[in-house]
Amino acid sequence: MSLTLGGGPLAADAPKTVNYTVESPRHSLFMEPFPRRVRAEIGGRTVLDSERGYLVHETHLLPVLYVPEEDIRQGMLQPSDHTTHCPYKGDATYRHVKVGERVVENAVWSYPQPKDEAYWLRGLASLYWDAADAWFDEAERVYGHLPDPYHRVDTRRSHTIVRVSVGDQVLALSANPVVLSETGLPNRYYLPPSDVRRELLTPSTTRTYCPYKGGACYFNIRVGDREIADAAWTIPHPLQEGQDVRDHYCFLHDEVTIDLEKA
Repeated sequence: MSLTLGGGPLAADAPKTVNYTVESPRHSLFMEPFPRRVRAEIGGRTVLDSERGYLVHETHLLPVLYVPEEDIRQGMLQPSDHTTHCPYKGDATYRHVKVGERVVENAVWSYPQPKDEAYWLRGLASLYWDAADAWFDEAERVYGHLPDPYHRVDTRRSHTIVRVSVGDQVLALSANPVVLSETGLPNRYYLPPSDVRRELLTPSTTRTYCPYKGGACYFNIRVGDREIADAAWTIPHPLQEGQDVRDHYCFLHDEVTIDLEKA
């Protein structure tokens, strides 16, 4: 997905179908401004509040938000002895975040003396996503990670006939699917509930969250005495990009066969 993963131009598996050469190390860094206000809360108190953030794209990794040091509440920070070394960015120092009696250890890191090729990190710091209780992109709460401007989700109605089966057992048959295309990922076909044999599905406790589509609820498939865990999912309350697949079913598992036929 995006610049640094899934075959993007700065990914380790960058495409060969180009008419240019990127003169960069095998592990690339790219920083650009993030265009909106971002806030993070711990214990109901704002720890980070910035309209001057940057996304740092790095090969193999999701983009990470860095903000000016002063946009993190300095009175909540405590020194830490923890350090790490990145061969591409330099030596990182860490600080704890203290909110009331709660201490989140090594939650903030920065590069006081970054490597020359990453000099632009000087004066910036980052807060681990999981260290905060809540993150906000402008006034909207966001989950998982900040949206990557180079990641896209598109949905289209399709006349492709989709047949989903386990062995000889047909689980779903639809001539009215919605095909969802997502940057760096194969197309996924979402099927209307009326085209799915829902009596063969049992709810799973598994939940996942996509910052682009929303939260997914999973289902196990039961065929005779056989149960295949987490082989289907729906997105009951999708974000804007996933509205067309609301409550539709998608299947993916090594034991599930998905046949496509062009109408």
